[in-house]
Amino acid sequence: MPIVTPYSNARRFSSTAGAGTGTGATFAIAATAFTADTGAAATAFPALYSYYNLYINGILQTADTSSVTTTAITIPGGDVLDAGNPIIVEFIIS
Repeated sequence: MPIVTPYSNARRFSSTAGAGTGTGATFAIAATAFTADTGAAATAFPALYSYYNLYINGILQTADTSSVTTTAITIPGGDVLDAGNPIIVEFIIS
């Protein structure tokens, strides 16, 4: 039986914590506040993906740190981050 290599690709989006709104559990950053890998402004996050990784200031975060929809990423307590901290969201698409 031949080995079939699975298709896997990534979509990365970057912004800063200062682009977020809300406080405490409702702190969120809109997808439109991110820049895609292409350098263009993002319009939405992918609707279908296998999983995503969140990096805050270059450090990979645990799964309980955020939740994501096509329109925003919610980072409870993210309002205490320095406004200049980079936020990177990486979606793995299979």
